[in-house]
Amino acid sequence: MGKLVLIDGHAILHRAYHALPSTLTTPKGEPINAVYGFVSMLLRIIQDLKPTHIIVAFDRKEPTFRHVEFKDYQAHRPETDKELLTQFEKARDVISAFGIPIYEKAGFEADDVIGTLARQAVQSKRVEEYKSKRKKRTSTLPLSRSPALVDEVVIVTGDKDILQLVNDKVKVYLPARGLTDAQLMGEEEVIEKMGVRPSQIDDYKALAGDPSDNYKGVPGIGPKTAESLLSKYKNLADIYKNLDKIDEPVRKKLKDGKKSAKVSHKLAKIVTDVDIKLDLEKSGKWRVDSKNTLDLFAEYGFKTLAQRVKKVGEEIAKEKQLSLV
Repeated sequence: MGKLVLIDGHAILHRAYHALPSTLTTPKGEPINAVYGFVSMLLRIIQDLKPTHIIVAFDRKEPTFRHVEFKDYQAHRPETDKELLTQFEKARDVISAFGIPIYEKAGFEADDVIGTLARQAVQSKRVEEYKSKRKKRTSTLPLSRSPALVDEVVIVTGDKDILQLVNDKVKVYLPARGLTDAQLMGEEEVIEKMGVRPSQIDDYKALAGDPSDNYKGVPGIGPKTAESLLSKYKNLADIYKNLDKIDEPVRKKLKDGKKSAKVSHKLAKIVTDVDIKLDLEKSGKWRVDSKNTLDLFAEYGFKTLAQRVKKVGEEIAKEKQLSLV
């Protein structure tokens, strides 16, 4: 048992790239600010959250099912800066040097990969066994006493979409400004920030849309109306079942925008059944101060970070010794 931290590699690298000056370069003059910021934040995550297991997820270059469903999905986003693109491979090298596994899946976003891994981590082995045997109609396994694989999952990202995954075992560590401030968000914090429960965020976006991802939701339905509807009805399906109880101006918008709401809901909802398998044992074998890490930091010119990883490595070793006493 322990704590699994799932990191959205793309989201954190983008945040680091825009938070730190482009004048940070390797001894060869190559841009390295995004990698530097990513490592700085990873070390802070380790010190603040004290994970037993860590995984980093990345987006892929291939179009996702969302692009197939809606051709204008994220179409207005600018191309990634060349100076950032050149740093993704270096970031992967650092992650591998730390011994942290990387997960990704063609056709899906990092959010979907993270959602799937989070579900698998908090879902018990016995539940999976129950489902398997149920198909054969031979199962009598009780679900109530099934232990989860970890005690807690914490997702690290700058993308608020992921807040829909928050529940009693899953939290989100959300950077607030740059790389220095972050908030650990549970269910109450999500309600305060978003105005709806975590489980309603995909329904909220189906109504109000998402300008950052370039889909409209229901035209004419804004955030306040979406919040009001979801305070009365539990989800999008429930809203449409109760159209006759909704005032005429809003009812007409909902009727006219039903197709858009359905598409927007599919785009907004994070998939939690991607065809990947969580290897919890592998995700627990990370080490920040390995020789591979220090050699790589020397190549990148990370003198200060090299001292930090040594210090963090010593702190982790001491904590492990104390836990054995």
